[in-house]
Amino acid sequence: MPLAGVIFDFDGVLANSEPLHLRVYREVLAPHGVELAATDYYNRYLGFDDLGVFRAVAEDSGWELSEETLVELIRVKGERFDALAGQGETLFPGAADCVRRLAAEVPIAIASGALRPEIEAMLATAGLSHHFKAIVASGDTPCSKPSPDPYMRAVELLRPFAAAAATAATTIDDSNNCFVAIEDSIWGIESALAAGLRCIGVAHTYPAEQLRIAHVVVPTISDVEVDTVRRLCEQDVTR
Repeated sequence: MPLAGVIFDFDGVLANSEPLHLRVYREVLAPHGVELAATDYYNRYLGFDDLGVFRAVAEDSGWELSEETLVELIRVKGERFDALAGQGETLFPGAADCVRRLAAEVPIAIASGALRPEIEAMLATAGLSHHFKAIVASGDTPCSKPSPDPYMRAVELLRPFAAAAATAATTIDDSNNCFVAIEDSIWGIESALAAGLRCIGVAHTYPAEQLRIAHVVVPTISDVEVDTVRRLCEQDVTR
């Protein structure tokens, strides 16, 4: 099956932003008497978007979180994150080069639980916005990862570009296994696999052995090469 397109997760794959997210979650939760341990964040909440994190933290801590407070937490967290992210470089080394070399070959997109303004701001700062044909962000689908919804939507948006780029020799069929996801977490990998995509795990956030359900695992985003992605689509693999 020829490669039709590549869909990146954002936080933890392109953006080295998970430590910053944790810092801001802690800051906005502290006035409510809620503590968030780093181990809990990475082991329990990392796969969620902001809405999911705050709801899960409230449930786990026995906090009766009102909808009004939830909306305010999301607003304050987003504003604080944007302010801090704008102060320095947030992309992983080699991330921009990976985006450029894959975008030169096939259409690419993002499927993330991050807020759209966060994603767009960081891509604009890095000069990468024009490479992406579609962005699926927090709130764009009924359910967030590990549901397949974000990747199903990303493929839906990317497929017309893939079809336009295809030739008679590389016809794109109706399946999703000619699209490749690049992920850093078990929840993201589960989402991609459930949507029928091939998946590359990048060991930025978790040890490689924890990402073994992905079809391929690489140490860093710099190690994702065009040939590796193409071969993954050509192989007869199952998960």
